[in-house]
Amino acid sequence: MKLVLIGIQGAGKSTQGNLLSRQLTIPYLSTGHIFRELAKEKTPIGRYIKETINGGSLIPDDQTEEIVHEYLKRPEYKNGYILDGFPRTVHQVEAFSNHIDKAVYIEVPDQDALWRIAHRDESSRGDETLPSIKKRIELFHKVTHPVINYYEKKGKLVLVDGTQDIEHVNEAILNGLGKELVANHVREWKQKQDIIIALVGLPGAGKTEAVDYFKSKEVPTVHFGQVTKEVNRRGLAHTETITQAVRAEIREKYGMEALAKLNEGAIKRALTEKKIVVLENMHSFEEYVYLKKIFPEVKIVIIGLFANKELRYSRVKNRHDRNKLFGEERDINELVHTNSGPTFGFADYMIINEGTKQDLYSKLETIYREVYFA
Repeated sequence: MKLVLIGIQGAGKSTQGNLLSRQLTIPYLSTGHIFRELAKEKTPIGRYIKETINGGSLIPDDQTEEIVHEYLKRPEYKNGYILDGFPRTVHQVEAFSNHIDKAVYIEVPDQDALWRIAHRDESSRGDETLPSIKKRIELFHKVTHPVINYYEKKGKLVLVDGTQDIEHVNEAILNGLGKELVANHVREWKQKQDIIIALVGLPGAGKTEAVDYFKSKEVPTVHFGQVTKEVNRRGLAHTETITQAVRAEIREKYGMEALAKLNEGAIKRALTEKKIVVLENMHSFEEYVYLKKIFPEVKIVIIGLFANKELRYSRVKNRHDRNKLFGEERDINELVHTNSGPTFGFADYMIINEGTKQDLYSKLETIYREVYFA
């Protein structure tokens, strides 16, 4: 297994790297370690590194990439490694041909990191002055955050709340890697129960973004709203009046649990293939009750997404598709006529989605880990 640890100084990368190294039986190394070791060698690269470091300069991207590549060709790293401090930039990521399995981002607020560093043993590192630490943290946000986004888009990011104690951070990392610690031995984690995750929320609350997050985890999605789109084959405009009429037509034929009934086959197929599925746009409480009856052995979890009206309406306006389906009439129809009010109120988890996408993903990661690894 090939892992990359990402986080600001003080996030606990070294602690977790050494711990994971023992658990996974693969070496942990940082670019600092690589450069220090190579600087000892009487080779052209060794002399270059020593002179550059002693001169107080940073080793440029191209040289760093070449050095790390050459170092990792050593036989002790053929079965994998845990790499800390590289890649730091998108340029380095794209040039790094070693196929990384996962990138673990240990997320810690700046103030927490500064507090931890301030209470380290004073003799631990001589370069940990407050100005230098703040400069490194600022550089991390500017240069390394795009690396996090890169791995996230590739579906390789494991996001971990680094404010927890060491044991819980370690457990979260192992879970994110699909492993668990049993009697001090790491083993592959196996899902013990089939799971349905239902996303509920008013238009603009962030259900589409939540689906994108689960897709990055390779979790299949069943779009309940797709049935409504398929029924409306008459090419009519997507207005609230027409949408309501189409919904009424479907429910008159199949009942208030219509969308659950019509998507039952798709849900069964997804659970057969993956043992977990996400439902986008589950509405009525009758749909939830129907699913409980049809899938009695499956764990059904409702995640409610909330944002204030003005923010939700603004988000819908900026959509490319169906960007006029918003407003108080739409909200009331969703809550009352589709009977989604009780479903929303019955949610197992509630996310206030009024920040950045990264903030939403962080909240979903915490819930997903708790649900999936329960």
